[in-house]
Amino acid sequence: MTIKSLLLGSAAALAVVSGAQAADAIIAAEPEPMEYVRVCDAFGTGYFYIPGTETCLKIGGYVRFQVDWSSDDVLNGESWDAWTRGRVAFTSKNDSELGELTGFIAIHADTDERGVNNDFYLDEVYLQLGGFKAGSYLNWWDANDLPGELDDLGSNRLTSIAYIYTGSAFTAGIQLDEIEPTVDSSRGLGIEAVIQASIGPLSAELLGSYDFDAEEGAVRGIGSVDAGPGTFYLAGIYSSGANEYYSSAEWTVAVAYSWNATEKLQIIPEFQYFWNADFAGDDFWNAGATVNYMITEGLTSKVAVGYTDDDESWGGIFRLQRDF
Repeated sequence: MTIKSLLLGSAAALAVVSGAQAADAIIAAEPEPMEYVRVCDAFGTGYFYIPGTETCLKIGGYVRFQVDWSSDDVLNGESWDAWTRGRVAFTSKNDSELGELTGFIAIHADTDERGVNNDFYLDEVYLQLGGFKAGSYLNWWDANDLPGELDDLGSNRLTSIAYIYTGSAFTAGIQLDEIEPTVDSSRGLGIEAVIQASIGPLSAELLGSYDFDAEEGAVRGIGSVDAGPGTFYLAGIYSSGANEYYSSAEWTVAVAYSWNATEKLQIIPEFQYFWNADFAGDDFWNAGATVNYMITEGLTSKVAVGYTDDDESWGGIFRLQRDF
């Protein structure tokens, strides 16, 4: 065989192999583009876009350790009780042709007695479109009060539907509440109306409510003004009788001063007087102070100590809380 024949044969073999490889060529698919989580700054800090949507989501909450104590009984005849709580809150927001759309879910879990009693529950869950709000949430009696831990100015979490108008310095709202039945009552309705205003260092709120089942109502006013290194608060309530919104007394007045001693330390003395307490004709007063201290970013401590003239007892709390 000549060299020429070898070269021609090699060339033919290479052509056959190349043709077979071309026929069987595998084309790799292009990788699908990855969608990274994007920051959403349209509704404040902490929000991010849910991938594939224009809905913004914020996740927050806290872990709390607390000890309650009293010279009177706290729990099962004991003078103190320690417990812990975890809270996780989800807030979703997006703009729509009808206004800002919000969904909110807050889940609590309390544990006590070496973890035997674990209580998971929805603390708040509601939806809101523009000014319309519906769900189960803290109403105005609970959401707005004095900054300390010792006042008694109402506390309520009801299933409600509301309309809220919010302006630059003025807010007004009206709300219809479902009132759960007690042993000697049927399911009822209540109504609330609130007006809030803020002008410079002054803030004021007037809140009125009526319990149709009890046929009784209550009115509360709260005002605050920046004064020196803190804020002075004054609140008063009139209740016509025992009702869902306020039943502690016919009349009460409370004062507090939130003193920002340093950037990390806040001291809040409080005083409250009750007339015709529990609508039984008794008058008494409470006094005490709450101290808040920021240990580090995200971790705070709270100590509250108070005295009540009603049963001549002392009580208070110690709390550590990590917010996120």
